[in-house]
Amino acid sequence: MAAILRTSRTVAYSLIKRTLTFKTPYRAMSSLLIDDPKYSWLKDLGLSADNKGVFHGVWTGSGEVTTSYCPTNNQPIARVTQGSPGDYDSAVKAALEAWQTWCEVPAPQRGEIVRQIGHALREKKTLLGKLESLENGKILPEGEGEVQEFIDICDYAVGLSRMFQGLVLPSERPGHLLLEQWNPLGVVGVITAFNFPVAVFGWNSSIALTCGNVALWKGAPSTPLTSIAVTRVMTSVLEANNMPPAVVSLVCGGADIGTLMAKDERIPLVSFTGSTPVGHIVAQMVTERFGKKILELGGNNAIIVNEDADVDMVVRASLFACVGTAGQRCTTTRRLIVHEKLYDAVLSGLKKAYGQVKMGDPLEPGTLLGPMHSKQGVELYLKAVADVQAQGGKIEVGGKAVDRPGNFVEPTIVTGLPHDAEIVHRETFAPIVYIMKCKSLEEGIQWNNEVKQGLSSSLFTRDISNVFKWIGPKGSDCGLINVNIPTSGAEIGGAFGGEKHTGGGRESGSDAWKQYMRRATCTINCSRELPLAQGIKFE
Repeated sequence: MAAILRTSRTVAYSLIKRTLTFKTPYRAMSSLLIDDPKYSWLKDLGLSADNKGVFHGVWTGSGEVTTSYCPTNNQPIARVTQGSPGDYDSAVKAALEAWQTWCEVPAPQRGEIVRQIGHALREKKTLLGKLESLENGKILPEGEGEVQEFIDICDYAVGLSRMFQGLVLPSERPGHLLLEQWNPLGVVGVITAFNFPVAVFGWNSSIALTCGNVALWKGAPSTPLTSIAVTRVMTSVLEANNMPPAVVSLVCGGADIGTLMAKDERIPLVSFTGSTPVGHIVAQMVTERFGKKILELGGNNAIIVNEDADVDMVVRASLFACVGTAGQRCTTTRRLIVHEKLYDAVLSGLKKAYGQVKMGDPLEPGTLLGPMHSKQGVELYLKAVADVQAQGGKIEVGGKAVDRPGNFVEPTIVTGLPHDAEIVHRETFAPIVYIMKCKSLEEGIQWNNEVKQGLSSSLFTRDISNVFKWIGPKGSDCGLINVNIPTSGAEIGGAFGGEKHTGGGRESGSDAWKQYMRRATCTINCSRELPLAQGIKFE
């Protein structure tokens, strides 16, 4: 989606509400999935029919009562009482108080507590993975894989707790020391999206906590049960270590809570994951108060297939990249740019592979394609298909919503559109891929870079010279540049994020930890003299 360049505060709030908020007000219901013996395992995560959606040392909530639905069958799972503005304020105050204790805990000891959080998540991995499949709709291996990603970043953060450091620099003045000191920011606000309701908070909270910050989380309004269950696991570890449980605080809610967080000067850093239009608005709100921000926004990701590529590898990689998570990853492949010599072979192989994808209940073994997360997602998919046809595209595979309970659509392959067609340049969060024919690697790189987003990109080639061209200054302009692997499935050891309208933020590994701290350059005079820098005399 194109970024919004100007908008009033009233219009901004309205757009945030439409884009971020997917919730259903409470209605009296006689049947919830959590009361079905088939789903009794939900109670092992501390969930019940009615749940409080705010935690800041105690579980509370005085806002709207909403219902979480299962996208596989659109049946209600359980109810959640969201946070009110008053609940949000209480959570911020509790988090600030908790920080007073947490920031003085030695970093290696903080790392040890984060390690224990990873262990507690490991013990609940299967249950949390099942909950994510039930509430989000992604298949069970992906649900469990996302929990594993949180566990992995906890392990990474343990090592980081003994490694992050500043520099000691040479001073030009006799008897002086020049060094860098890194200190925590305070309360880190984390706003996450429905498509990764566990891992993204894991990236942020693990690193933020290790660096001495506390975390205040607003999860997606449509996955509140996952937010609650994860928070329960994390805070149980804090309590076992006699630490203030508000070190990890939670406020479930919609656009009103997100707006409060974005504008709150008590929150020095806001990490936002979501769409580009809403991210643009959040960025304006945070910047207006001179706050820090990490933005993880949209991605119109491409795989370029060079003429020397291994076609079998391309087809296998593209299948997961295009169909996985029902096309609802920010790193999903949405454009397949294929050299004209391999175009027919790739298209034929991918069509055959699509025909073997098993659609169904994401909790069932063997399922590769679950539902879209929401009815709104289905509507966006259908609109995109209609626009494809209106703009002259050909539906090679798929193109229809599936007539069955739940939010299922057919994974779709589109051909016949020019590389710069409006629909091709529009990010549609659905399993639709546009296959285009290029004449050279240089043309493919140009097409890769011409979209507004710059998240993930991949090149399939066997020529090492192409690799260096692709990762160099005239290659891909994305934050993630891959070779002979798909656009999705990034590892936690590298910094994750993108350029241009993707937001420029970096999370997870490498030196992303620096965004969660403030750097001070310290000059210490160990002498009894007062020389000035640059040889200035003031006598």
